Parts: sequence; C-alpha cells; structure tokens
Amino acid sequence: MARKGVGITITQHMLQQQRENPEATGGFTTLLNELIVAAKVISREVNKAGLADILGATGRTNVQEEQVQKLDVFANSVIIERMQHVGQLCCMGSEENADLIEIPSEYPKGNYIIVFDPLDGSSNIDVNVSIGTIFGIYKKKSDETNIDMLMNDVLQPGVNQVAAGYFIYGSSSMMVYTTGNGTGVHGFTLYPSVGEFLLSHENIRIPERGKIYSVNEGNDVFWDEKTLSLVNYFKARDKGSGRPYTSRYIGSLVADFHRNLLKGGIFMYPADNKDPNKPTGKLRLMVEANPLALVVKEAGGYASDGNRPILDIQPKEFHQRVPLYIGSREDVALAEDVISGRKDLT
Repeated sequence: MARKGVGITITQHMLQQQRENPEATGGFTTLLNELIVAAKVISREVNKAGLADILGATGRTNVQEEQVQKLDVFANSVIIERMQHVGQLCCMGSEENADLIEIPSEYPKGNYIIVFDPLDGSSNIDVNVSIGTIFGIYKKKSDETNIDMLMNDVLQPGVNQVAAGYFIYGSSSMMVYTTGNGTGVHGFTLYPSVGEFLLSHENIRIPERGKIYSVNEGNDVFWDEKTLSLVNYFKARDKGSGRPYTSRYIGSLVADFHRNLLKGGIFMYPADNKDPNKPTGKLRLMVEANPLALVVKEAGGYASDGNRPILDIQPKEFHQRVPLYIGSREDVALAEDVISGRKDLT
C-alpha cells in the first residue's frame, strides 16, 4: 500500500503546508519554486557534463582559495539569475562569492535571505560521483535595504533558518528539505519524463544510532588524540555495541550526508593542524553546516562542532569555517562528549 502523499509534486506539497499556516502569504512558496527550477537546470547540465565543455577548472580560485570548476560557475550563475527576480529576497550569499549578492534595482525586493553552496563536491564532477546544491533560508530582522548594511541580517545562527535543504545530483536527482519547527524532512525525486520532483521519501527519520562512520582517514596524521580515539572507537570490535562500524566516505558532503540520513551513521570533518592558519575546520558554517544541521535535527538527528550544537553558533563572518560532526543523535552525542573532553575513550 502506498504511503500517504507519496507521488505528489513538490509544488502540491508546499501548497499543502502553506494552507496549514494561516500567516503564509505565498511568497515563500514562490521563492522555493524558483530555486527548484534552478536545480532542474543544474541537474540537466550535470547529467550531460561528460558530453559538454563544462568539466575541469576555470583557472581561477574562489574566496576559499579552492580551484573553481566550470560547472561551479554555471551552477552559481543559474541560481543567482533565477532567484534575483522573484521579489522575495533582500540579498543572497554564495560560497563562490566573497561578498553578499545584491538584488538588482530593477527587481522588487523582499524580506528573505538565501545562502547556498551552488555545487558541493564539485571536485568529483569529472569522476561521475554524486554532487549537490545546499541551501538555507532566513528572514531579514531589520528594516535595512542597503546591501552594505545587510550583513548583520545574514549572520544569524542556524536555528533561525525558516527552511533548509539540498539537491543531490546522482543516479537520480533528489530534493530534500525542511521548513523546521516539527514539519519534518521530506525527499522528492526528479522524474525526467514529467519534469517534476515527486514525493518519494515522506517524513524521513534518521536512526538514533547508526553503523556507519564517514571521515577522511587520510588526514589522521593531522588529528589530535581525542579525534584519533573517537575514530578508533568506531573501528574497534565490540559485539555488544555493534562495532566495528562500517567506513563509508565519498568525499562529497552532500552524498555522504544523504546516505547517512537514510541509513544512520555519523559524518565527521574534524579540526586538524594541516593548515595553522585554518585551525577551526574546513566546512563552511553558513552554506554547508547550518542547512544540513537543520535537516538532520528535524529528522531526529544532531549536528555539533565538537563542543556545542551547530545551530546555536553565532556566525562572525559569512565564510566562517567549523568542524562538523553530524548524523545519528547517539553517535554525534558521543563524538561531542569525546571531542569536548567530557568523555575519555583511551
């Protein structure tokens, strides 16, 4: 017997949620609909990337000093161009742009802010590994309209997100999103034959405890003793606690997170001493950690920087980096206890 709601379009689903909220104006639905159109365009280009001249590096680096891939540039441009005219945004923030993105004067403005990583995992583009788009949406707090004064509105803790989610472009393209406040996490699969995202994963719940750990163990020479002991714990044999865990690491955050969300487990990108100038971790708080932290929270999981909930962190700058431990609640709680020094596994 089919589950309730499975097969309805993403638009139907959003309209149902809108009707359940008497204060809704429809602006938020318009905003998400345009983002979905952008994702469809990106999905199309990802699927034909091997046949088109959009693979490889552009020859420049982004604000994170990382090589920019051609498809990165395309995805970033598509999202900006699709979103700037919807009339619901006061500004945007992208992982690829050093500064906030202003809404052109010819378009109306609104009270929402969208932050995004246009193509997470893009270093895997040319080897046909799943990649994705991550997004978080906030509401503006002030009456400011000047782009130079809007950064305070953007730098909100993740708990303030009114929606968050991701698109994953793999063997199929999916959208997974939540509007928070107990509304659940829902997954929609793109059916190319009809050109629509249809509900395929209703009310996703991550297991309280998983059997998978995901971390780049090639970096273990740069880890501290607490991190080493935590990973060794997951690898150790102990029948009573269901260990060892299985190691699964793709190197594409969206893909690793998506697998663990459905199957249970923990993804870790700890702080390391590889780069003394960046001791706080590699992943971006605003465009990667916060959106996925809200998704996992609404699915019954947890996200931490090793000391506190990711969603409680007050950002100091847009491109701020953090360590990330995210996934099944019990696994992440253990990781937090170990990294913070509350628990000793040695």
